[in-house]
Amino acid sequence: MIKRFVFFILTMLAVNGIHAQAKKALHIKRADVAPIIDGVLDDSVWENAEIATDFIQFQPEIGNKNPNEQRTEVKITYDDEAIYISAYLYDNPDLILRQFTRRDDFGQSDFFMVVLNPNNDAQNDTNFAVTSSGTQADALVNPTIGEDFTWNAVWDSAVKIVDDGWIVELKIPYRALRFTAQEEPIWGLQLHRHFRRTRAQFTWNPIDVTQGNIGLYHGELYGLNNIKPPIRLNLYPFSTGIASTFDGESETDLNFGLDLKYGITDNLTLDATLVPDFSQAGFDNLALNLGPFEQTFAEQRQFFTEGVDLFSKGGLFFSRRIGNQPSGELNLTDDESVDLPNEVKVLNVVKVSGRTKKGLGIGLLNAITEETSATITDDITGEQRQEIVEPFANYNVLVVDQQFNGNSSISLINTNVLREGGFRDGNATALVSNFQNKRNTYQVNTELKLSHVNFQTSEAETGFSSSFLIGKTHGNFRYSAEHNFADTKYDINDLGLNLRNNFNNFGIDASYQTFEPKGNLNSYRITGSVDYEQLASPNTFTGIAARLDFFAQHKSLNGFGFNLRSRPGKQFNFFESRDGRPFIFENFVRLGGFYSSNYNKPFAFDFSGSIASIFEDGRDFFSYNIRFSPRFRFNDHILLIFNSEFDRRRGERGFATFEDDEPLLGNRKRRRITNTISANYSFNSNNTLAINFRHNWDTVNYDNELFTLIGETGRVTTDTGFTLDNISSDPNVNFSTWNFDLSYSWQFAPGSFLTALYRNQLLNINERSEDTFTGSLDTLFDEPIQHIFSLRVQYFIDFNGIKSIFKKNNTSS
Repeated sequence: MIKRFVFFILTMLAVNGIHAQAKKALHIKRADVAPIIDGVLDDSVWENAEIATDFIQFQPEIGNKNPNEQRTEVKITYDDEAIYISAYLYDNPDLILRQFTRRDDFGQSDFFMVVLNPNNDAQNDTNFAVTSSGTQADALVNPTIGEDFTWNAVWDSAVKIVDDGWIVELKIPYRALRFTAQEEPIWGLQLHRHFRRTRAQFTWNPIDVTQGNIGLYHGELYGLNNIKPPIRLNLYPFSTGIASTFDGESETDLNFGLDLKYGITDNLTLDATLVPDFSQAGFDNLALNLGPFEQTFAEQRQFFTEGVDLFSKGGLFFSRRIGNQPSGELNLTDDESVDLPNEVKVLNVVKVSGRTKKGLGIGLLNAITEETSATITDDITGEQRQEIVEPFANYNVLVVDQQFNGNSSISLINTNVLREGGFRDGNATALVSNFQNKRNTYQVNTELKLSHVNFQTSEAETGFSSSFLIGKTHGNFRYSAEHNFADTKYDINDLGLNLRNNFNNFGIDASYQTFEPKGNLNSYRITGSVDYEQLASPNTFTGIAARLDFFAQHKSLNGFGFNLRSRPGKQFNFFESRDGRPFIFENFVRLGGFYSSNYNKPFAFDFSGSIASIFEDGRDFFSYNIRFSPRFRFNDHILLIFNSEFDRRRGERGFATFEDDEPLLGNRKRRRITNTISANYSFNSNNTLAINFRHNWDTVNYDNELFTLIGETGRVTTDTGFTLDNISSDPNVNFSTWNFDLSYSWQFAPGSFLTALYRNQLLNINERSEDTFTGSLDTLFDEPIQHIFSLRVQYFIDFNGIKSIFKKNNTSS
């Protein structure tokens, strides 16, 4: 049986390559005089330049050509400093959508995009897009991470609306690209045009969306002769002034710092933040966590979100570990209280990343955090002492990634955390492969991971995890099978994120999707999956999870769908009890649906809802969730979005508290209301005023009788007599949090920003779970409020610009 399975895999992966389609070619010439980037095509260099035209549609329909009055004509030239692109996008100007937005936000706008691949390897693209309102967007793209719009380069563009369409010009300096010096290079080139009103997208070189990544369908750019990569040294000096008040105490601070980017080689770039300043990173969306696993939040510090595609390989790197809460534990007496810092200061961070012409990617990240202490106060004598809760620590990530075949890669990743003193150290290593056959019809993905934790005060532990996936990746009907495993000692949480270990799971999934309109639908997709779940040790069944999803988009550009989640039969939860014993629930079912109207209209909305129940003797669980989010685009400058979500659960059963080291569970009622408002006023593509508000209220009210587990059976009983009246702590919760941000951002020069930010925050947690919404809100505002105002100025300095100034001065003298 095993031999047949191996033979089947090898046969699939050995299928001959697809018939390579002919690639379009664009031949360009060097400019004697660089064009002015103003959206007016009167520069002499454009007169005789070769035209890239005859764009072909790939969504929602495939293969169409635009009529002559909507044609696209693109010309490209270059000099020793940059590549220049002009695009004449013919259209009726009255039909062009052009919403003003922040950078990297396409909004409700048409756009034109240039895709450059200096290695012409089909895997590592750099995208530069400009919307009809003049907003810039740029991204690094590869099959592993998709589009990474957190990456930002400094380049120039201009847009002009004319009587028969719109014109865009771009200047892309070589400092924004990574390439080696070549006499007659051939670059990968793709050009996109998007019509927002119909969601129609066209490309210069045709794309087959039914198989393979889109990088395989690039055309080619000829004529970039004898260009040399510049010295890539960009400096970002900044200054931040901060004023804050909390509970009657005020603080002010003034910080100066420097971020830099330096091209170590033609393909490797050093990024460093020498004096880190993350004071303007957004608030986390705090929520009440009743589960057995840690609560985590998305990264909001720009340095850690930009250009980290290599470091995401294998899932070993979770940047929020750097500068997170202290890792040490404190042993306090009943008469002691503690002032514990909620984060550790980051002293500096450096990362090196890049990829050679032969597809070898290298990534290295190093961060240092300072020693952090807690202040412990004796409540009787008033004496204070300091205790280290996080020592001086060093964080490292090393990645080596080799791409091949235009669609595949193999990677080795290592993360390492070293802490001074008796604190734990952690190390993790992964070997990851993503293999696609030449026809782009089947894939095999594998991961092998090892973790090693040195606890200093006890014996070190080494853990293992693996995953394997094989699947069909072409055509309308697709499917895959996978296996995921982690032993009980697998732990990557010093620098990674692994919410749980000890699993041995098998899964299959299948999907059917359309690539062209059928009937009244532009597209639809149906996906189903089944997972069989076990513990790794002991090898014990824990449950079955099944899901079904449907999504469709109508030709009116309204989207809708439904989803079904089910856990049939007995499910054994070994984590909810908090002591490793199983907790049984049976026959869980949840049904949900959603509707999203066409965002092109001034008023649009999203609506979703779900209901869930458990079909089990002795249980009366029922829940529902409703979310409504209307959005108002008053004009091309103002957008207001309101989101309201209500979640109600009755008869939910879960962990309540410990009493004499015995975990107690209870039936509980839970209600959660979350309201958010975001509003943006974009004066133009470089000036934006934004408001963001969020209020989250969550109450948990337990029934009076509490349960204990009956041995290892997974069943519960009330015979032990525990009630809310006779336990030492009340598990009921009333949780309320409030965040408000008001910000203004002005890009006053390329890559240079002034950002003003005012924010306030409130948080309250108590046991008054029966309070009403308004009563809880009143209690929340009785808490001291934190006010923060900050002003940050960052300036972009290009070393090549400094050189050119000195050259001019030398010439004039």
